[in-house]
Amino acid sequence: MEEGTPSPATYRWQDWGLRELLTAKQDAGTRVSLVVPARNEAATVGGVVSRVREALVDTVALLDEIVVIDSDSDDDTFAVAEDAGAVVHRSRDIRPDLGSVPGKGEAMWKSLFVTTGDLLVFMDADLLDWDTHFVPGLLGPLLTSPPVRLVKGFYERPYVDGDVVTPYEGGRVTELVARPLLSLRFPELTGVRQPLAGEWAVRRSLFESLSVPTGYAVEIAALIDTFRTHGLEALAQVDLGRRAHRHQALRDLGAMATQVMAATESRWAGRPPRDAVMLLDREVPLGERPPARSLLEVRR
Repeated sequence: MEEGTPSPATYRWQDWGLRELLTAKQDAGTRVSLVVPARNEAATVGGVVSRVREALVDTVALLDEIVVIDSDSDDDTFAVAEDAGAVVHRSRDIRPDLGSVPGKGEAMWKSLFVTTGDLLVFMDADLLDWDTHFVPGLLGPLLTSPPVRLVKGFYERPYVDGDVVTPYEGGRVTELVARPLLSLRFPELTGVRQPLAGEWAVRRSLFESLSVPTGYAVEIAALIDTFRTHGLEALAQVDLGRRAHRHQALRDLGAMATQVMAATESRWAGRPPRDAVMLLDREVPLGERPPARSLLEVRR
């Protein structure tokens, strides 16, 4: 990174040992929830849940619960995740009085009503090349540095096309849209390596206070809003090594890019987000959920 480029505190996952983090968690009386939003991920969600459960619940009790939020899947995602040891909720069944809309951000927002952790770790369900150190790596700054409120993961993201693997060519929306847009609109966040990373962790007290886009802009919105409210010192990022996942079709990436741009621009311009836009013959929803704090029942 060039000298003078603003950057949040940056770590490697190896900077903390499991026992160190477990002691910090116990000393603080902190509960930790892993949340996995999933839609039609029956092929991979079981492996994500079972590996994390064995390593970080059964062997070392760093996690208190693993919760999968099934976002209206029409495959066996629910059953596979449950068989692997997760607590599974269908997004539409959580607080039905609030309604339900499709989307990753919606599933993550709904998780606030069914989880108990003071710290929330989010992981995507479609991971192919990863390891369980992602979770303690993301928890490290939150458990050892009180000013940190939100932690982003970053990693080498290869592009996989059949048998051909090209290093560092994954993350097309990140490289073509998110990072250039942040450099233009929020240059203080230029040093965030993976602003759209699905692997991140946050204090519940912060996430409850945020407006949450219901689609794919949830990560960049949380990043911008945390920076605007609490400053760069509230952010950290951790090098998690290597991560690969299932690539989406180009048409779907266009919708994702639209949501990312809309959330960023509405925050830069200081105006409410639009409900939706048309992208050729396709409607792209842009709505956001209000901060969940006012809707949550009083917890013990």
